[in-house]
Amino acid sequence: MIRSPFHFRIRNLPYICGMAKIKTAFICQECGTQHIKWQGQCSGCQAWGSLVEEKLDPRMSGSKSSAKPGKSWTMKSAPKPLSEIETSQEIRHLTPDAEMNRVLGGGIVPGSVTLIGGEPGIGKSTLLLQLALQLAPLNILYVSGEESESQIKMRAGRIAYQNDNLLVATETLIERILDFMDELAPQVVVIDSIQTMYTEQIESAPGSVSQVRESTARLIRQAKDRGIPMFLVGHINKEGSIAGPKVLEHMVDTVLTFEGDQHNSYRIVRTNKNRFGSTMEIGIYEMMAQGLREVSNPSEIFLSASDEQFSGVCISATMEGMRPLLVEIQALVSPMAYGNAQRSATGFDLRRLNMLLAVLEKRCGFKLGVQDVFINITGGLKVEDPAVDLALICAVISSLHDLPVDPATAFAAEVGLSGEIRSISRLEPRIAEAAKLGFKTIFVAKSQVASLGKVSADIEVVGVGKLEEVFRRVFGGE
Repeated sequence: MIRSPFHFRIRNLPYICGMAKIKTAFICQECGTQHIKWQGQCSGCQAWGSLVEEKLDPRMSGSKSSAKPGKSWTMKSAPKPLSEIETSQEIRHLTPDAEMNRVLGGGIVPGSVTLIGGEPGIGKSTLLLQLALQLAPLNILYVSGEESESQIKMRAGRIAYQNDNLLVATETLIERILDFMDELAPQVVVIDSIQTMYTEQIESAPGSVSQVRESTARLIRQAKDRGIPMFLVGHINKEGSIAGPKVLEHMVDTVLTFEGDQHNSYRIVRTNKNRFGSTMEIGIYEMMAQGLREVSNPSEIFLSASDEQFSGVCISATMEGMRPLLVEIQALVSPMAYGNAQRSATGFDLRRLNMLLAVLEKRCGFKLGVQDVFINITGGLKVEDPAVDLALICAVISSLHDLPVDPATAFAAEVGLSGEIRSISRLEPRIAEAAKLGFKTIFVAKSQVASLGKVSADIEVVGVGKLEEVFRRVFGGE
């Protein structure tokens, strides 16, 4: 078949006119790795079935720049010696929410971008809507891509705060949201959620890696240029991490996770990343019909209010970030009912439980191989602090021999594989918290007693070196 020159010109018209050629790639929705063809498993994160075909436009910001050659920087952005750079203290806006001030490092920094993630229904939208209502009389722009205006109004009606300067918009197009920020000049912006936002410059669906990355980049650029603090709500995937590309967490200034059990009223806000403060902070709330209530003394919510003594119950002084907490550890030891002994732990690492039970059997002679052992950390808290080892072991022995532990006694020490009591970090705040709540005795590692500073006279600090010493003091010779 002979093709005419006219046919050649029509077919190659996009290239002759200088139009960009749009290509496609298969992008992993978990990690953002690009593949030239579809495959069942991502070569970057090894996830299965996560590749989605998306169109790539070289005109986007990720492509090579088409700017004219020459100097592309100004004297303002020129590299400077470190000694000539001036530093200044960040100006922070304190909020009426003391727990939020704590996890943000002392308040809201102008131009900062905070990403908060959590399970569906845990209360992320309620937390940010309540914060927006508390920030009166600041002008707040609350943009929702998941709820209608009437739904937001109904939820705001249950919260015991008012802010007439709170502006609500139900929009998902980034270009319109940026127009809202230009025209309304808000002082704080809330985006709920970033996975529902999209830009017209990318043809993929909202929630895809490309859309989330580009939408977040444009919002961050606007927030930094205008000095507007911004809060973004992020969904999480089945592994518990924030959905979308991992670069999303690198782009923002602060990453918070909202944790809690839907069957429990208490919630924990944990700082995973903070460019303006410590990452060792938590905030604790109680979910109520009127919104989220700040918990100023969190130790009381994890301790039983009963005055009766029960076997298998011990109190441990632990640390959640920089905040000392006293938690109640419950243990139930019963004769084996089936062929294999059962081991169950709620709020505690099951592998570490098996290790501590092996220490008791090997070093102390307790026959736990034919016993079912169940452990529970009250209040729905998940504890990873090794300082709870000693309290857990005492709770197991208390349940095994049905001997209650004095409720005015607390424990704060790690247990080694040879049965020795090991030192822990930040012991003095733990002792101070136990003394504040009325505990009379606390067992710690003997090696730390000599280096302790001034402690309260209302509590006795007992230093122990091996498990046998603890059992003699606590159980009277067991």
